[in-house]
Amino acid sequence: MTSENDLREQILATAKSMFIQQGYHGLAMRQISEALGVSKAALYYHFKDKEELFLAILTSYLDDIESLLDRILAEQASNRDRIGMFVAEVLRQPAEQRAVIRLASQEMAQLSAAARKDFDKLYRQKFIGKLAQIFQQGVDAGEFRPLQTEVATWALMGIMYPYFYPAHTGDKPLPAETIQTIVDIYLNGVTQA
Repeated sequence: MTSENDLREQILATAKSMFIQQGYHGLAMRQISEALGVSKAALYYHFKDKEELFLAILTSYLDDIESLLDRILAEQASNRDRIGMFVAEVLRQPAEQRAVIRLASQEMAQLSAAARKDFDKLYRQKFIGKLAQIFQQGVDAGEFRPLQTEVATWALMGIMYPYFYPAHTGDKPLPAETIQTIVDIYLNGVTQA
């Protein structure tokens, strides 16, 4: 017999795949309940509506990213190496996991203003703010030239963004050589020294 916690995790996993494939607007709670083989009442027991379910998926991913960034920030490493670690860890994730970042950015407009505001606060606290902290530490240590850390953070996300599409990258994590090339281009540019 499936426990309530196990069912909740199954709902999150199934809904995540379906949101990635169909988008927020294109997916109904009925479709999720049918895919799981549970009643809509069972689904609504765990999540009051589609927005709450969607936000639970995004928040779970933010929690994972926050843990990753906390581990990286605790490393005795240069901030340059920390940026490389972050890129490598994210791009080694299975494509569907990476796709949650894209899903968040593309589908946020579908949510209520209050939900967007709350999610943005969490996104900045758990993800973008911690990544910007690495850049700030690098600036403070003289590893990076003086720069706007938020701009540096968004520029890094921009270079990674195409790899958040499973259709572009396949289902497997990116090869180490590709990840290293991305890190090298971001940190060193494309010109000859």
